[in-house]
Amino acid sequence: MNVSVAVELANLQRMGVPQLQAKYAEVFGEKTKSFNKAGLIKRIIWRIQALDEGGLSQRALRRAEELANENDLRLTPPKEMVPDAPVKVVQVQGDERLPPPGTIILREYKGKTLQVKVRADGFEYEGKVYGSLSAVAKVITGSHCNGFLFFRIAKGEKA
Repeated sequence: MNVSVAVELANLQRMGVPQLQAKYAEVFGEKTKSFNKAGLIKRIIWRIQALDEGGLSQRALRRAEELANENDLRLTPPKEMVPDAPVKVVQVQGDERLPPPGTIILREYKGKTLQVKVRADGFEYEGKVYGSLSAVAKVITGSHCNGFLFFRIAKGEKA
């Protein structure tokens, strides 16, 4: 490590996280969401050293390009780059064990017949809508339990 990189490292170690984030933006040309001080220092000092000493070899760059072509490296693009991106609607398939919306699930429990209505947006029990059968089962029993087991809905079997 040459003297200028060693001096820069010492300076980075004295900085706070907001200052390191600003330095990161200066060195990389983009903002970071990281608040990990040690991680920021490592990435910044690597970039400074790479700029000072020439960076990766051509072989390493070619291999990185091959890997990048095989995989999506960034799953969510920076917001600054996609201000008017079209919205992609993804239809999520529900659990195959659940009956269609409108179905009433019945269960005998402690001498009472419980009724839960399956809705498109959840499960209705005693006038309230819950996000899962487990949430309904927890309200009924007072403790967490698997909603499919509680309501006796087996895999591949409709209620």
